[in-house]
Amino acid sequence: MHMHDPHPFSYDVEEANFDERVIARSQEAPILLDIGAEWCAPCKVLGPHLERLAKEYGGKFLLAKVDADENMRIAGKHKVRGFPTVIAYSRGQEFERFHSSQPDHFLRQFIDKLIAHHQAG
Repeated sequence: MHMHDPHPFSYDVEEANFDERVIARSQEAPILLDIGAEWCAPCKVLGPHLERLAKEYGGKFLLAKVDADENMRIAGKHKVRGFPTVIAYSRGQEFERFHSSQPDHFLRQFIDKLIAHHQAG
């Protein structure tokens, strides 16, 4: 575990800190939970793209990254069928999800919808 995440808008999550870093934190800001795996090619495409968007949106949403191989229970609890699976959280609740790598316009629409939902909440 490194002390400082590369930027404050995205961070790693594991079973031990899931409730604090996803459920509790989603009270403040909407969260995209990115569940992926090292060996998964589409994850390698989507991950960096989501990180760029998190930086660009400047904290309007947070990106929580989970390595499914090390956190099988998180993947199991969310009934994840394949990787990557991205689950949007707002105020402690799952809002929406999508699977596999997606184009930029899809991601922006998904994020904007999540932010609007969170602000309306």
